[in-house]
Amino acid sequence: MDARGGHHRDDEGDEEAAAAGAGADGGATAPLLAGVAPLGYSGRRRSHAGDLHVLSAAFLFIFSAYCAAQNLQSSVNTEGDLGTVSMGILYTSFTLFAVTASPVVTWLGSKRALVVGTSGYVIFILANLVPTWYLLASELVKSSVASSNPAHIIYLTLQGTYLTSAALSHARDNNLPEGQTLGNFNGEFWGMFASTQVIGNLISLALLRDGKDGGSVTGKNLLFVVFLGCMIVGIVLMCLLSKRDEKGNTAPTHSSFGAMMKYIVAPLKDRRMILIIPLIAYSGLQAAFVWAVFTKNIVTPVLGVSGVGGAMAIYGAADAVCALVAGRLTSGLHSATSIVSVGAILHAVVLFCPMGGLLGAAVPLFIGALWGVGDGVLHTQLSALLGLLFEDVKEAAFAQWRVWQSGAIAVIFFLSPNITLQAMLILMAIALIISFGSFLLLTLVVEKPSTTRS
Repeated sequence: MDARGGHHRDDEGDEEAAAAGAGADGGATAPLLAGVAPLGYSGRRRSHAGDLHVLSAAFLFIFSAYCAAQNLQSSVNTEGDLGTVSMGILYTSFTLFAVTASPVVTWLGSKRALVVGTSGYVIFILANLVPTWYLLASELVKSSVASSNPAHIIYLTLQGTYLTSAALSHARDNNLPEGQTLGNFNGEFWGMFASTQVIGNLISLALLRDGKDGGSVTGKNLLFVVFLGCMIVGIVLMCLLSKRDEKGNTAPTHSSFGAMMKYIVAPLKDRRMILIIPLIAYSGLQAAFVWAVFTKNIVTPVLGVSGVGGAMAIYGAADAVCALVAGRLTSGLHSATSIVSVGAILHAVVLFCPMGGLLGAAVPLFIGALWGVGDGVLHTQLSALLGLLFEDVKEAAFAQWRVWQSGAIAVIFFLSPNITLQAMLILMAIALIISFGSFLLLTLVVEKPSTTRS
């Protein structure tokens, strides 16, 4: 991100500018933002980059708790496959409620939607504090359904409105290339987001202890109380965000549910979306593979349940570093093709590497690191590409991301208790080949019109 001069947005309104200046911009915040990324800090309101920093920090706290809790479900809540079943229900609900999030976001505005969207995650953390199996099962299932629409609100607002809007506004105000700016913003955000796997899992590693002689894990309740505190801090940070789209919002309004559905489904008529959907689905498959299969079948047998936090911290660190680097290197479709190719090759190495007999303690850590690099690549590039290719219908495009990714995640959570590790690896390898081939075809489809025009 280049350091450029200050900028003002008169259309945001003087009242909002004063509120932003009196709130988060006061005191030591301005020097801090200037030191981190001196991108047009203004005394009237927080800069677009300042909103990026606050948003990233809020998600760091919220998802440090949620991601670490999610990683433990298949290892801690094992009775009757409660953990994997509840997560499958959660992501199935994500898929079903994806389209309903769009009008809610439009009605609430992005800042309020981000705050409201965290409620489902708080319910999920609270459910894990219930001590009995019956109550835990019922609360986890209810929280899975209850959190689905708020979770989609938070993701759709982030990806379809707030983050992309901030990046494009920053590019226009500072005469920067949109592709590079989107890459930089997505790189910083997803790098911070991936760091949640490091922080949350290190907390898990510090507080959880394996029981003696195969007994139950200790420290679980304390762990989830700490996670609840992280959630509260994240919600407070969300409240400090600038209002971005309440005025002059160009998002379409829908006169009926049918009109809304037509808008959401519209990207499916574009062959570019059809070609990118397999990669979107694979991004969900590979993430759920780590959460449900890698932690239970590869990490736990070697390092124990308490070792899940350490292995996932390595995964998160690799994910974070890769997201930051990939974001900085992104400038358009050409660079995205090269970066995605690297991630696909690393995932292929893991999938085709023989797992049998690899019982050394370092092997799960090494596999986690390689998988984290691939995950960092996928999230930064998908987010940037959807923002570039579907700028006019970005809300609908990002809704498609959540539908296909959440559906793929649910498939893995439901399948993992019922098929072998080898069968799962074969499934993942086939999905990788199809998705990467489709992505390469996408690059040809996008480049052909530009070549013809030139």
